[in-house]
Amino acid sequence: MRFFTAALLMLLYGSVNAQTIYSKDYGSSQNPAIIFIHGGPAGNSNLFEGTTAQVLADRGFYVIAYDRRGEGRSKDEAATMTFKESFVDLLGIYNKYHLKKAIILAHSFGGIIATLFVQQYPDKVNAFILAGALFSQQETYDHILKSAKTYFKNDTTKMAEIAAIEQLGRNTADYRKRCYEIAGKMNFFNMPNPTENSKSLREAFEKSIFYTTNVKNHESPVKFYKNEAANNVDNQPVLKTIRKKGIPIYAVYGQDDGIFSVAQLSNLKNIVGKNNFQLIGNCSHYLFADQQGAFLQFMEQMLRR
Repeated sequence: MRFFTAALLMLLYGSVNAQTIYSKDYGSSQNPAIIFIHGGPAGNSNLFEGTTAQVLADRGFYVIAYDRRGEGRSKDEAATMTFKESFVDLLGIYNKYHLKKAIILAHSFGGIIATLFVQQYPDKVNAFILAGALFSQQETYDHILKSAKTYFKNDTTKMAEIAAIEQLGRNTADYRKRCYEIAGKMNFFNMPNPTENSKSLREAFEKSIFYTTNVKNHESPVKFYKNEAANNVDNQPVLKTIRKKGIPIYAVYGQDDGIFSVAQLSNLKNIVGKNNFQLIGNCSHYLFADQQGAFLQFMEQMLRR
């Protein structure tokens, strides 16, 4: 039975990746492999790939970026956007690049997918890095709305908007979308004080092919919430289980990433261990572009141990 399941998965993800999954590798395959898991649903790997993938590879890693089926450059109208489908795609990346094990680097919603993947396939993971990654979704939404009530306390229109969001079903695409929209209105995703390096990175990205192909499938969240029952999860217990299995977990976050509360990040620090956790100052959600130097330093320090 196990052989049959493995053979079926090989057939599925070999076929799927040959047809629909965009991916690209950077650096020498002789170096430690890092697979980047992008955010979403409706995300892609363009910003990471266009700013950081090659630079990280130049530090002695074999870096692989890809877009999940139905997202970004992996166009597929038949994609279901479920976790199971995401696992099949990720297994396909292992197969395509002949990897037995890899370091998983997860950003934003990619953290939810990656955590569940590491739980299910621990033998395929050397280490796991949460980089501005979601891990307790409802806590994030609650924090956003609580912050918005303070931020917009004198704006009756915005307060009515917040009240309307709170009336929505928590397990819906609209609830998620509107929470993040109001987070954006509070500049929760913006670097407080852009540096010359961060501005240069963004400008170079906007002149690159990665910017012109920076497409988003806005139907992805709708499909995800329609097809995936586990659409609002708390992965903190899962992370504790992963750590007990002996898989190193590292976490690096922007100190100014407003979608996470102080309490959330404190809990995460306790889970992964204080020596495996770092907050980067003057840094928001896209830490590999906001503070690339500090991000790369963290990666090297953790993974060269």
